[in-house]
Amino acid sequence: MKYNFDEVIDRTGTNSYKWDIAEGELPMWVADMDFRTAPEIIKAITERAEHGVFGYSTIPDEWYSAYINWWKNRHGIEYKKSELIFSTGVIPIISSCVRKLTSPAENVLIMTPVYNIFYNCIRNNGRNVQEFPFDYENGAYSIDFDRLDKALSEPQTTMMLLCNPHNPIGRIWDKDTLAKIGELAYDNGVTVISDEIHCDLTDPGCEYVPFASVSEKCRDNCVVCISPTKSFNLAGLQTAAAAVPNARLRYKVWRALNTDEVAEPNAFAVQAAVAAFEQGGEWLDELRQYLYDNKQLVKEFIAKELPQIKLVTSDATYLLWLDCTSLGITSRELAKHIRKSTGLYLSSGDIYGSRECFLRMNIACPKAMVQDGLERLLKAVRTLSL
Repeated sequence: MKYNFDEVIDRTGTNSYKWDIAEGELPMWVADMDFRTAPEIIKAITERAEHGVFGYSTIPDEWYSAYINWWKNRHGIEYKKSELIFSTGVIPIISSCVRKLTSPAENVLIMTPVYNIFYNCIRNNGRNVQEFPFDYENGAYSIDFDRLDKALSEPQTTMMLLCNPHNPIGRIWDKDTLAKIGELAYDNGVTVISDEIHCDLTDPGCEYVPFASVSEKCRDNCVVCISPTKSFNLAGLQTAAAAVPNARLRYKVWRALNTDEVAEPNAFAVQAAVAAFEQGGEWLDELRQYLYDNKQLVKEFIAKELPQIKLVTSDATYLLWLDCTSLGITSRELAKHIRKSTGLYLSSGDIYGSRECFLRMNIACPKAMVQDGLERLLKAVRTLSL
């Protein structure tokens, strides 16, 4: 490999949210990576920093071109310049859309288990969370479309938050599935906000399907949230985009983002995004292979050493979803026990809306850390009944 993903980087003392932990603990929870971003991005940021003047920034044509070309060449959809709106992040886009496109006390539907911050985006803005649990059988998740149609037909339901690919189950939704979701939402007058921040983190040989590319109904009824931050480990730079093909809907989103003051870039947001999309492809492809290898390491270890835990099959994200129901304990109690007994910090499945015992594990770190985490997990499970 050209890039060294095995390097263990000390992140303590860097005001890291992930690594603000006790000595000896190993955080494999929050979704950021323990790799340095692509050197091409570091170079672009460094050059900008060396200029020394950090005044207000605008959005240049190269920012639009970087997004347009990346999604056209990588994902087969061509957004127009007029359809893209800068934002400081995907969550700000979602929260602004909830406030602008729905009314207080209306329902926003989410398919669970799902990214826990979706709950915050809804509840913090005075809307109701409408949970739509996936069907789960034999280690696989599926959607009951008759049940979904009934849920979307609720008069109070006006918005749906879609996670594509899905966090935490790692599922890439295929075209037919997205088409059915899009048609049901459109026919029931429910706007779809599609969070596609994990779209570039697919297994080698796997490709995600952009929601807006599926059909006219999908394209005409969506706000798509896209960003380089998850794929290139740039969350702290606050850079993202809303892609909104429908002109009337786009105007509302543009007003929402500007009203909430989340439509202006900091001094590094543009340069980082442009460098990622124009120069980061090779780094990303090597990263995807490395993450896939880490996933295989976990799969083999669990099958051999922890057969009572089931790894849910996934083809996207660096977040693994572990079915621990056979352990006979709640996910919150299990996560607490693992952290207390070994220092391994995993996410408890209940915060994602899981009613069974699941844990989420972040494997976007050097293999040595993944192995360490697995050994700690094994130790914790062995001492569970002691």
